Amino acid sequence: MERLKNHYFVLVRIFLIVAFGAYGFVERPKDGPITAWTLLLAAMYLASMALFEIVPKKYKFVCIAVSAGFFAALMVLHETGFMLLGFIVVYDFLSLFERLDARIYLLPVVGFVLPGQVNIVTRLIAVSLTAIVYLQHNYVIRSYRKQMMEDTINEQNLKRDMQQQEYAAKMEQRRSMILAENQILEQRASLSQTLHDKLGHNINGSVYQLEAAKVLLKKDPEKSETMIQAVIDQLRGGMDEIRVILRKERPEKRQLAMLQLYKLCEDCNGKGVQTDLTTEGETAQIPDKIWEVILDNAFEAVSNSMKYSKCSRIDIRLVVMAQRVRVSISDDGVGCTEVKDGMGISGMRQRVREVNGTISFESAAGFTVTMLLPI
Repeated sequence: MERLKNHYFVLVRIFLIVAFGAYGFVERPKDGPITAWTLLLAAMYLASMALFEIVPKKYKFVCIAVSAGFFAALMVLHETGFMLLGFIVVYDFLSLFERLDARIYLLPVVGFVLPGQVNIVTRLIAVSLTAIVYLQHNYVIRSYRKQMMEDTINEQNLKRDMQQQEYAAKMEQRRSMILAENQILEQRASLSQTLHDKLGHNINGSVYQLEAAKVLLKKDPEKSETMIQAVIDQLRGGMDEIRVILRKERPEKRQLAMLQLYKLCEDCNGKGVQTDLTTEGETAQIPDKIWEVILDNAFEAVSNSMKYSKCSRIDIRLVVMAQRVRVSISDDGVGCTEVKDGMGISGMRQRVREVNGTISFESAAGFTVTMLLPI
């Protein structure tokens, strides 16, 4: 059926040629016999017109010239009943010029007034029909197919751009994950170096003093007690210094949370489910407690999608607004007709409720978890 649609004009053209050829034989004089030359020229005309459809474009002019020659020979033999075939030759010639003005296709119609055996009304109807068929094909259908081709090319370009953007987003996500990992490693290295530099001498000095106090414990108990107290005070000061260093040097909750979300996406991608994380707004405004809720619920939602939804894609979207952060986790899986509060969903509701947020579930197309949390 599709093949017939693509080649409908060929069938219509062949039908016109055969119909006009048959009409030529019908319109011959009743008393005049059909000569061998008439049959041969009509057959050769039909053959050359059939070749017009299959030869390369550069040879179509040759087919038109040959067909015109056979038609002229028929006219020389006074076979004017075949005159309608001449109009097809003219329109085939015009169709070779794609940028030709459509109004030129109306000029051959005036040929219906030429003298001949065919009735003038029949000629007018036949020529007008031929003009309409060629106009429709060369201007309406051709422009429609050209537009379809352009649309197909645009669609392919759009798909390619989307694939490139998707690839770029994945690379950006991977770079962000690597950057977050490097920042955390640098902070850990800095923390280790700071602890070594700040507390190393303190602890070593305390050890030496304790060893000295042990030696003096029996000989000079009073001095030994004084030394032990000094060590206690020194270690207490060291503990206070450790707390200050940890508060100052520890990685931000935001960096750790983003890294965990990136790794979650990476794990899902590794299992064959395309998972993307997108963020909008300043994520640094999200409090640590809200990050904990986001992480726990995101892991729960993604775990449910991987287990039950039979999905091929998961999207995690985090949007920071003026006083709220909206987090949505959606998949393209089978969804469900009813959301039942099992342990997982009940836990998600409880965590959101504890921070005065809201959570909703949607299963119309796939499954979507949406959280609205205060910041």
